[in-house]
Amino acid sequence: MKLILTEEQEFLRDTARDFARERTPVTHFRSLRDNKDENLWDKDIWQEMVNLGWSGILIPEEFGGSDFGVAGISVILQECGKTLTPSPLFSTGVLGAYAISNFGTKEQKEKYLPKIVSGEITTALAVDESSHHDPSKTLFKAEQKASNFLLNGKKTFVIDGASADIFIVLARTSGNSGDLAGLTLFVVESSVDGIKKIKLDMADSRNYANIEFNNVECSNEDILGALESGGETVERILDIGRIAMSAEMLGNAESAFETTIEYLKQRKQFGVVIGTFQALQHRAAEMFCEIELTKSAVMAAIHGADENSNELQRLSSLAKTIAGETLNLISNEAIQMHGGIGVTDEYDLGFFIKRSRVAEQIFGSSTYHTERYANLSGF
Repeated sequence: MKLILTEEQEFLRDTARDFARERTPVTHFRSLRDNKDENLWDKDIWQEMVNLGWSGILIPEEFGGSDFGVAGISVILQECGKTLTPSPLFSTGVLGAYAISNFGTKEQKEKYLPKIVSGEITTALAVDESSHHDPSKTLFKAEQKASNFLLNGKKTFVIDGASADIFIVLARTSGNSGDLAGLTLFVVESSVDGIKKIKLDMADSRNYANIEFNNVECSNEDILGALESGGETVERILDIGRIAMSAEMLGNAESAFETTIEYLKQRKQFGVVIGTFQALQHRAAEMFCEIELTKSAVMAAIHGADENSNELQRLSSLAKTIAGETLNLISNEAIQMHGGIGVTDEYDLGFFIKRSRVAEQIFGSSTYHTERYANLSGF
């Protein structure tokens, strides 16, 4: 398996890097937080990203996308992660685009994919129902009534749920908690009767919501994939999402590390640059090595996704585990090496440690994925 980018992917990465530095530096994220923006992402900036074609990276050309693969979207998220760029790119350009492109009916693809490409709609994946990620424990009910279904229940911590136009909802149509069998995915427009969005105030100042469904009516045409195949389908969608999130977390870690190294080169203590202290050099070397290991794990998972590897689940869990542990380490060390100023709001490092603690939990923590990796490996 190759662990390098193609020339086209490098060009896409460079474009994303320039965009993030020029249009969405960390000051952009800070202004959205301070102004208490309703969406916590800028609509004009999102439209610029759409115009660059990023929302259609995972969408086939026949629906207006570029079909540039998981590697394409991941290098963009990695660069955006370096400046904490807030946008619905992950929830829409990764989760929604991949889910509908790969599991939607012809009618669903024709209805939704061109609108995702044009930026007309955003999507959100509603899976979790508690603070612990585990799709098999879904209790959210979809009760069949003649040819329709009534959705009832609550989904928690839905990424970009407060602003999404379309929800992809995991529901139980049969079976019991703990079974992946008996689950079904539905595509539901957020404007229909019976849906209530409850916006969450999270540490990383991003767009999340709890979503309540009260007798929301859906038809067979709203099923994504096949009836009661949702367990297997959602795991595939989640694995792609975990890989893309790992790439973003890698970008977070790289930026925090670079900021810390620059500080070590400038800060003086008792007239001596602290970067000359051997103890700090050792800690910096450890951070560098962990970033390099994370790059390899993320790159392997990216190419595994694009090459339809039989090891995709293991590669996804490996990338998410290592990315989570690395970002945790580097965000902690960055704060430690900056001393007391590291936790003050005027310094950007505080944003990275807050983002770290939330991102680590998205679609499974390192503990969850270590256990998943072990189970998949037969241990």
